[in-house]
Order: sequence, then structure tokens, then C-alpha cells
Amino acid sequence: MIELTAAEVAAATGGRLSADPDVRVPGPVVVDSRKVVPGALFVALPGDHVDGHDFAPRAVAAGATLVLAARELDEPCVVVDDVQTALGELARHVLATLRERGDLRVVGVTGSVGKTTTKDLLGQLLRAEGPTVVPQGSFNNEIGLPLTVLEADASTRYLVLEMGASGVGHLTYLTRIAPPDVSVVLTVGSAHLGEFGGIEAVARAKSEIVTGLAPGGTAVLNADDLRVAAMAGVAPGEVVTFGTIPSADVRAEGLRIDRTGRVAFTLRTRATAGGETAEAAVTLGLVGEHHVTNALAAATAALRLGVALPDVAARLSDARALSPHRMQVTERADGVTVIDDSYNANPDSMRAALKALAVVAGRDRRSVAVLGEMLELGDDARVAHDDIGRLVVRLNIKLLVVVGEGAGGIHDGATQEGSWGDETRFVPDVAAAAALLREELREGDVVLVKASNGSGLWRLGDELAAAEPTDPAGAPGEAQGGAA
Repeated sequence: MIELTAAEVAAATGGRLSADPDVRVPGPVVVDSRKVVPGALFVALPGDHVDGHDFAPRAVAAGATLVLAARELDEPCVVVDDVQTALGELARHVLATLRERGDLRVVGVTGSVGKTTTKDLLGQLLRAEGPTVVPQGSFNNEIGLPLTVLEADASTRYLVLEMGASGVGHLTYLTRIAPPDVSVVLTVGSAHLGEFGGIEAVARAKSEIVTGLAPGGTAVLNADDLRVAAMAGVAPGEVVTFGTIPSADVRAEGLRIDRTGRVAFTLRTRATAGGETAEAAVTLGLVGEHHVTNALAAATAALRLGVALPDVAARLSDARALSPHRMQVTERADGVTVIDDSYNANPDSMRAALKALAVVAGRDRRSVAVLGEMLELGDDARVAHDDIGRLVVRLNIKLLVVVGEGAGGIHDGATQEGSWGDETRFVPDVAAAAALLREELREGDVVLVKASNGSGLWRLGDELAAAEPTDPAGAPGEAQGGAA
């Protein structure tokens, strides 16, 4: 963050100052008192279980020079009506100041699936061009995005932001804080349908990242997704498309997938001045054909920001999965391959992960799918889970383990689609799944772990990857939440 005075923090947030106005606040901005360092601004957010105001004394004792609070404290503070809103206003002020002072470019990424992987890829494409800020995990909501913005300073050249939404208007709020120079839309899918109220509402919500572009900004749209492609009609400026169809400006041709589930293709572009075409070879290190969309999106944004095509192709080929529990592959010493995609799940990402499992296992290895509930699907939940169970049978997955009552529809769909006996097992919870797999897994198996984060199946992913028993009821680390 740029260094501010307490008075400047108060002015940016519309708050009332209860501190020396000349106190310097060099940052960082933190919401966890355990992460305070000297000079920090501590944001006292209220929570479901704890209130940040109660930790203000600890934060100041650790070196915080100012607290952003909703009530008067004994510590130096700026008092605002709503702390979360004030955090967003502070981020908006800091970003506007940085843009006035230097050549900072902002990239916003949204979509029903693939946001986190795409922003991770973008970070790996852009860092060689200059200092780049990329959020850790899925910091994509009203709290995580401002905190990411506030990590930028005068040296930052690229600010990559993941933007999630759980309803119409959410991305409008986020783009007001950080209007993108490049807005990337990946897909419009069935994630969080229960919150949005239908697929068309999802499309309207995602289009807000396009209408929220900074003046002169560019919309980067997925030509393979008709609802995304239609957003060109609301773009205030230039549109560049990516995909696998011939009309896409940046496209993947000649897709080939190997036995490890990794894809190679020719990256071809005509998105250059004068419209001339160019091409380069790419071999992804990520597992799953669905990552082609993420790679194309990142490549198109990087090309639009001036990165040369040969550099984009080379860096894509070198890129690796950075965020945990997202198609994270572990080759265990006992010969079991674990594909941990347990951070999140919806029908689209579930289908993609199961297809990747089938490819990696092939004909020579046993495929094992451990599936939990897909949350926030609303009235479509039962049918969606049933469909996934039927797909498991059609893909000839050898063993299905369904975890938890909420995922019971997967078990029902599988048993109704095929004459399965021991090939499908239903267990009540993560602990039972862990116990079953300790007995069941054998050398050569390929096991996929997939569910929404709230199901807790990521704990099983950690245990399987470690190949040693852990307490599946415990929390080995903080699971960062995010919006769709």
C-alpha cells in the first residue's frame, strides 16, 4: 500500500478521526491481528463468531498505527458507519492514486469456473514483465478484493484481480472499487444457481465486469460460450475473443491430450495490429482438457497487455497449479495417484474433473471417484447430483464413493444408470470415507476427490495426498472462501 496519514485514511473512508491526523500508516492493511506488523492498518471487521474490535488492543500492541472501526476505541482509530464498505472505499482511493502516479494495469477475471486457475496463470505470464500483484487463494469478494488492491504500491505494474459474485450487482460493486483495464469472462455456468435464481441471472451478473471496464478498457470474452460471447453487445470498448472455434481472435488448434491428462495445442492469434496471424506451440502442465479455456483466457489478456506471443507460449508451458485443492496431482510412493480438486464444485467443473480422471486412469489403471455435495444449486440440486452419478457410470469409473447425505443424489443416479453393486459406496461423512479408502486403495489406482469447499472433503484430499492418516475432522489450514 502507499503510505497514508491517518487524516488521509479518514478522508478516503468518510470516517471520523480519533487519532493524531499526522500519524503515518505505511501498511500493510490486515484483518487478522496475528498478521499485524509495525505500521499496519488493522481493519476491525465484525464476524459471525468473533468481532475484530475485540482484537484492536492486540493489533496496536503488535505495531498497528491505526484501526478502522465502527465504534470508538481506546486505540487510535478512524470510525466509520460500515467497516467493510470503508475498506472498499480505501482500496478505491489507493488504486486511483496509483493510477494517477504510474503505469498500473488492472486485469479482472470472472466466470462460473476457472477464475482462480486463470488468475494464477496470468500471474505467471505477467511477472516477468514487471512487479505483479495476484491474490492468494480465492480472495474474490467484497473483503478479499480490496485487500488484494491494497497490496499494490508505486512499483506495481500489473494488478490481477479475481472477481466473484453471488448475485446481480456484486461485480458492479467490485468494479467500482477496481475498474479493470482488461476484463476476462470465462464461462457462464450452473455454479450457485440457487443464489442467482437462474442461468440468465448468472449471465447478467457476469456481464457487469464488462460494463464496469475502465475508460479505454478491453473485454476478453470466451467465444466458445454463447452467453459470454453475447457480452460483446454491452462492452463499452474493444472486444477480443478466445476459444477453439475458428472465429476466435486467439484460439487453440490441434488439441492433443496425453495419458497424464495434460494438453498440447497450437496457440494461434490474429489479435495483433493489422490482423496478421501468428502461432506458437503450448504444452500445459495442468491436468485436464478444461484448462485449455483458462490458458487461452490468460494468454489473450497477456497478449492484450503487450506480452509477446513466444513468451506467452513458453510461460504457459512452464506454468503450474499454484492454489491448493484445484486439480492438484500427487504421485504417492505406494503407486496411487491423487487428483485433489476438492476446493469447489458445480455440475460443469464436476463433469470436467471426472473426464480428466477417466483419461488419466485410461484402460490400465483403476479409476476411483470420491465425490461430495455440490452446494448452492437451489431447486436443481437433486437433478444435478443425479446427472453426475449417471455420468460416472457412462465414463466407466471403476469405483464411486459418495460422501454425505447432500451428495446422495450422485449415488442414486449411479445405481439407476447401471447395474452396480460394490462399484458404488455411500458413506455418511469424511471420516468414514477416509477409513474406507485406507482399506480400498491399491497400487496403480487414480483417485479423484471433488466437492464444494463447504462439504469439508478437502480434508480428505489432504490426507490422501499425504498418504498417512490424519484427523479428518480437524482443519489443517484455513480454507479461503470465495464467490462464484
